[in-house]
Order: sequence, then structure tokens, then C-alpha cells
Amino acid sequence: MPPAAIGVVRVSGPQAGVALEALAGRLPEPRRAVLAELTDAEGAPLDRALILWFPGPATATGEDLAELHLHGGRAVVAAVEAVLEALPRLRRAEAGEFTRRAFDHGRIDLAEAEGLADLLAAETEGQRKQALGMASGHVSRVVEAWQEQLLTLMAGAEAELNFADEDDVEVGESVAQRLRDGMGALAGEMDAWLARPAAEVIAEGLSVVIAGPPNAGKSTLINALAKSELAIVSPVAGTTRDVIETALALDGIAMRFSDTAGLRAESADAIEMIGIDRAKAAVEAADILLWLGPPKEAPEHPRAILIAAQADRWAGDTAVEAEAARCDLALSAATGEGMDRLHRMIVELAHTLLPREGEAALRRRQREALAEAKGWLTVEAGSREAGDLILLAERLRLAGGALDRITGRAGVEEMLDTLFGRFCIGK
Repeated sequence: MPPAAIGVVRVSGPQAGVALEALAGRLPEPRRAVLAELTDAEGAPLDRALILWFPGPATATGEDLAELHLHGGRAVVAAVEAVLEALPRLRRAEAGEFTRRAFDHGRIDLAEAEGLADLLAAETEGQRKQALGMASGHVSRVVEAWQEQLLTLMAGAEAELNFADEDDVEVGESVAQRLRDGMGALAGEMDAWLARPAAEVIAEGLSVVIAGPPNAGKSTLINALAKSELAIVSPVAGTTRDVIETALALDGIAMRFSDTAGLRAESADAIEMIGIDRAKAAVEAADILLWLGPPKEAPEHPRAILIAAQADRWAGDTAVEAEAARCDLALSAATGEGMDRLHRMIVELAHTLLPREGEAALRRRQREALAEAKGWLTVEAGSREAGDLILLAERLRLAGGALDRITGRAGVEEMLDTLFGRFCIGK
């Protein structure tokens, strides 16, 4: 948004050329930036700007497209927009409309559009890499390869069903077996993708919950991690009565750190008990648990880091030191002791929950469609369907339809408005 060094105004559609001629008096050579004087309908100067002309369909939106690279002051941009809006059959773009037009004209598919939306919203390095892979068509290319394999299998089934009397058409059980083998191989590839971490883990951030008994140093730790006073620190037990959440990024990985109420069997009041119940629920849902308390009291969790907290207070106490030896690390959030090591341990655990470098992850919608496709391709050996070419061909068709929903070829109209509404105005 203005003010800025440069303001880019884009016009897309059949009137793009008319709009550019109205402002600059001419159409420049396609795909070449040209310096031009922009004027209004009365010939009054508006700006001296770079103009570009992109005739369709080989454009970002699949339509004729013009760009104006203006000086980015508010008055300049507003004056040019006023001239454009006064032209017949031109209007301001709605949120996400350019991307929607690119989708409608086949310039991008739905998976790429979702990746672009995530790229615009990316705040961490991990989110940027994941969204860029999706926007550049990584998932789409894999789905396209699966669809090609499905078409090959379907062609084999159709050849047997419709042309079995031809000499060069394979017949009999061998055709059904070949179809089942191909379907099984495809289902296996899809299963491997479904086993990957979900894209929401990257987009929404991993849940890291700090838990332990009252006065264990939980609030001090989250304040140290966030480098701000998020939680009230007090020697009074039960000060934290609800889950306090803050978004942080460690080594480019988005995370949601939660400070919880101290866990104890008895409480002075009902409100604190509500906080304890919420803390227990947060622990169960956590991707990573930071436990600040006796190791023997730590909840069962697959990715727990046992922390001997407040190390600056118990140095020299042999009983506490013996218990601390059973923890993963000793830490003092007040002095900084152990904070770097805790950082490394959290990041190492986080990497076990994220896609490997260069590996794409799927959104929930995409995973559901892929799981459906895999289901149609999974045929139980010895079942009636296993030898019935008509039923096998129908399963292949239904699997193809499920894959189509990933790239947006079918059954997604209601979801499109919600998706493209996530984009900024004009994008």
C-alpha cells in the first residue's frame, strides 16, 4: 500500500489494452518495459512511469494484461486509479480475483493457488519453503503423474471390455491381475504421501506445551523464550490459571508455545481446577512437551523433554541434583543456563514432525481426497471385485475423480470463493 518507492497497478481482461492506450496514448511492444507519460482524459499529466503490455493468453491470468509501474505516492496512485475507474467496463479487482482468473483460464491449478495463498501468508522460513514448493507445482506434478497412470490402466480395462474379440487385445484373468497390480502400486505411492506430516503443522505451527507443578518456573521459561513478559511470575501457587499461548519461530520453524496452569491434585478454588483441566488437555494435544517437574510425575508423551528447572536455586542440594540427573537437561531461565541446549533439543524434535528438505506436504483437503483415491484403488484379494473388469474400471474412474479434486478439476466450486478470498485486494 502507498506510500512506497514504486506502485504497481495491474489491469487484466479484454479492456486492458484500451485502458493502457487511454493513459499512455499507445500500446508498447509486448513484454518490454517502456517509459511513458501518463495523462488523464483532458491530457493533464499524471505521472512518468514504466508501462508493460502482455497480450493473452500467455499471461499470468490467461487474459490481456497491462502493468503500470508508477511512483508510489498516494496521490499518484489514486489519480491513476481514478482515471481507470472512469473508463467504461473497468472496475476494481476483488480480493484474489487475478489468481482466480489464472485458475479459471488454466494458468494454475487449485493446489498451486493454495500454495500461493500460503506463500503470501508465510511468516517463517519453513512456511516459505513449503508454500513455494506447492505454488511451483510440486504436488500438481505428482498428481498429474498418478492421473496418467490411471488413464493407462483405464485404457487397458476399456480395451478388454469393448474390444476383447480383437487379436491384439489381451484377455482373461491376466488383464484383471495387471489392473490390480497397477492399482496396488499406485495405492502404495499414495499411502507414502499420506504418511508425511500434514501441511497444517507448518502453516499453523507446532504446539509446544510447558507443563509442571505450581511454581516450577513455567511462566519464567515462556517469558525467557519469548523475550517478553507474557506471563505473570509470582511465588504464589496457582498464579497461572489458563493456557497462555504465544507464537514463536525457532530456526525458521513456526511454533506455538503454551504456558499452563500448575498441575496438582488439589486446588484452593474451582477456577484454578478449570485451568488445570485445560492444562491437561493441552498436554495431551501437544506436539512437544516441556516438563518442569519430578521425572516420575511426567505425563506419558512421545516427545517430552524433561527439564530440571530453576538450576540457579538448587545448586549444591544433593537430593535435588540426584533427581535432576534423571532429566534431559538442567536449566535456569533466569540466568540463561541451558537455554541454548533447550533450543537445540526443541528444534531437533520439531524436525521429526516436519517434512524432510525438499519434501512437499499436503493440506487437509488434499489428504482427504488422496485417501479417498487410495481407498478406491485398494481391492481385497479374492473378493468379487478382484476379477470383475467393470467394477475395477469403475474404481479407477472414481479414484481419478478424487485426484481431480486436488488440482481443482471437479467438485470444488463451493470451496473456491473461500480460498480466493484469502488473497489481498487485486492479487
